[in-house]
Amino acid sequence: MFSRSSLSKIIECLIFVSEDPLTIQEISSFLKDVDKKKIIDALDELQKFWAEMERGFVLSKIAEGYQFRTRSEYSQYIVEFNKEIKKFRLSKASLEVLAIVAYKQPVTKIEVEKIRGVDCSSSVSMLLERRFIETAGRKEVPGKPFLYKTTNLFLETFGLKNLKDLPTVKEIEKMKQDLTEHE
Repeated sequence: MFSRSSLSKIIECLIFVSEDPLTIQEISSFLKDVDKKKIIDALDELQKFWAEMERGFVLSKIAEGYQFRTRSEYSQYIVEFNKEIKKFRLSKASLEVLAIVAYKQPVTKIEVEKIRGVDCSSSVSMLLERRFIETAGRKEVPGKPFLYKTTNLFLETFGLKNLKDLPTVKEIEKMKQDLTEHE
């Protein structure tokens, strides 16, 4: 139906106009007559192409999908140019809550509070509002509290392909050690 070149260009256009990372499933649903293997091959080809071009942006696999993203070394210029693009700031408490949810999901607020030792209602509310976490049903215990999990926006914001990309405890300890040595 499509030549290899035109398929790559169509997929490239779809990714370009999509506000969110575009998954293989979404591309496949749109291009119904195209084999998933051909879509995957085209995506691999596109990623390689954009990486070799060494432009100001790359095609990244992010949040289980694909998205054009500015190379991190140029982000400061984007922020300066467009004051609407602001680096988000999370408080230490919110980062702790987010980390607990990311590693323990699905998890209740009460379980997060047991780990932190303090109330985390405001952090959970803020993370829900910013769409870094979402409800994942209710736990089958008395009171049926909400379960929380991270979202694709969390993955996208932190540059993760999926949750398996979260650093291990050993990697975190190594990072902490490296930071301490450089102080």
